[in-house]
Amino acid sequence: MASAKNQNSASAARRAKLEEARRQERARERRSRVLTIAAAVVVVAGLVVGGGYLMNAADEQDKAETAAKASPVEGEKSWDKLTQNHVEKKVDYPMNPPVGGDHNPVWMNCDADVYSKEIPNENAVHSLEHGAVWVTYTSKADADDVKALEKKVSATSYSLMSPLEDQGSPLMLSAWGKQLAVKSASDPRVAQFFTKYVQGAQTPEPGAACTGGIAQ
Repeated sequence: MASAKNQNSASAARRAKLEEARRQERARERRSRVLTIAAAVVVVAGLVVGGGYLMNAADEQDKAETAAKASPVEGEKSWDKLTQNHVEKKVDYPMNPPVGGDHNPVWMNCDADVYSKEIPNENAVHSLEHGAVWVTYTSKADADDVKALEKKVSATSYSLMSPLEDQGSPLMLSAWGKQLAVKSASDPRVAQFFTKYVQGAQTPEPGAACTGGIAQ
């Protein structure tokens, strides 16, 4: 009889240990689920907050660009009633660099193109007609400013850059009917000019190609 009682007691002890092990396993699983859910909540909350921040940042950038496009660029010169005839001859433009008028039938490539030598005015004007901004500089321009503007143009479709020694200022930006002289590439009006006039409202032929023309 004692042996049977001992066996029953040992069996009960094993069942108790097994039940305790199962209870502890269930507790670990619950803790794991809680931690997983908590981590997911943190991630989702972060995405919501981060997404909201990015949306706000995008909204602020849109507002800034809209304001830049709406505001006149201080110090710019403007011309209107510019002719748009295609001609094969040299054109005597009333401004230098030219910002519009009759021009060559073939445009200068202006898909972020930086030229190391002077380019034909007549081809560059055709690029302006397509909505490009043309950056020009003389040998008097600071080398760091030239490099900074080269970087800007190289990252901007519908823009081109070239030297032009006989212009009136070391650094100049031109678009169709618009022109701005600046003393430094860090002048905030540079960014405003690009924002306002790259494919801007002044463009006679918006969306026309800036590739497939001529290059040096």
